[in-house]
Amino acid sequence: MSAVFKERLAAVRSRIESACAQAGRSPDDVSLLAVSKAHSTDAIRDAYASGLRVFGENYAQELAAKAEALLDLEHVRWRFIGHLQRNKIKFVERAGASIDTVDSVRLAEAISTRAAKTDRAVELLVQVNVGREPQKSGCLPEDLPALVDAVRALPNIDLRGLMTVAPHFEDPMDTRPTFATLRNLAETHGLAELSMGMTHDLEPAILEGATMVRVGTALFGPRPT
Repeated sequence: MSAVFKERLAAVRSRIESACAQAGRSPDDVSLLAVSKAHSTDAIRDAYASGLRVFGENYAQELAAKAEALLDLEHVRWRFIGHLQRNKIKFVERAGASIDTVDSVRLAEAISTRAAKTDRAVELLVQVNVGREPQKSGCLPEDLPALVDAVRALPNIDLRGLMTVAPHFEDPMDTRPTFATLRNLAETHGLAELSMGMTHDLEPAILEGATMVRVGTALFGPRPT
């Protein structure tokens, strides 16, 4: 493990612990998803050496290639966190990844159909566009009940929770209403997993109940151009 990565990881864990202390929560209740998109397999190996085991990727073919290149690493888990086209599901399946960005019944049905062929259950999160930003994926909050009901009715699907990407604010604490809305939606539908909060806004996400934070830049540095 490089000294630089060790220092970055310690800083991120310190932020998580401080936010949990402020929220009266245990740091063990918040998992760290290392967002490795656009970074090399060597960077992932460095992160693995530090003890990290769960990695997030945004592009299906990049995910499949990295998973194949890192087959020698035991107990690595992959989560797909980008917009997923139905014709790219095969690449995500190849990596055995969970899918955190389901935002339509058609996508969920396609995942279910493909999973049935290999008799496996795919772990899913539904992405909600709480901030109603047109450039972002995710179902709108008012469409969530019908989507959750439809996903739960599908075979070979394990619906765990919700995910959102909050609008960017200069003051990260301004994201708290967004995260509180997602928490309330999850509670309404009996869903336990809340993937919310990134490098810029992980503290308010934890204060509002995040069970998973997605951190890339603070761990790996800026993405290569």
